[in-house]
Amino acid sequence: MLQMRAAAVFAALCVVMPGCKFVKTAEQEAQVAANAFDPDRMVAEAWDSKVLPYLQKRAGTFEAVTAMIASDPEAAAQTFGHKEKGGTAPWTYVATVKGVIVTAETKSRAAYVDVDINADGQSDLRLAIGPAIRGTALRDSLGFVSFNEFKNQIDWAQYGKSFNTYVNATVLEKLPRDGLVGKSVDALGAFPQPATGELPQFVPAMITVGG
Repeated sequence: MLQMRAAAVFAALCVVMPGCKFVKTAEQEAQVAANAFDPDRMVAEAWDSKVLPYLQKRAGTFEAVTAMIASDPEAAAQTFGHKEKGGTAPWTYVATVKGVIVTAETKSRAAYVDVDINADGQSDLRLAIGPAIRGTALRDSLGFVSFNEFKNQIDWAQYGKSFNTYVNATVLEKLPRDGLVGKSVDALGAFPQPATGELPQFVPAMITVGG
């Protein structure tokens, strides 16, 4: 009761004293910090419990996904894809990839390998290996997150970038950078619908490079 009266007196004094201001306690500051927007933390906390299980359940083989996109785009979208309602971005699909690396570009920050899926010696997709990753395919493939949950476009974009940062730090940095051509690759990830004549741009969430 005494604390309430003291607070009331203090508040009243602040009305007549322009220089008076409230000072947050350490507990209040900690609470504000805990509730602050932190996309890196959001991704890290959801990765093992939600992101990977979702991708594993949703994925089809790259061959099956691309074949269905060609024959029945609507079915492919409903089975393997996701797209924000009302958005203008293309559908993003979840797939597993098994193939052989036929080209490797490791000098660029946005490094990649081209992968042959059907053993014809030709590139069927381009797989990002970081450290820089273009686009937001991992975020855009997830049906359990939505732009409407975020305050604005900037937060939404930062959230997408955090997926790329996380996968690079926890997965891609461990990959070898030399002698990649000819090695097998096994990956789980996502790719947006490519423009006609362009290679699918695949972003892995899990990847193994073999001998």
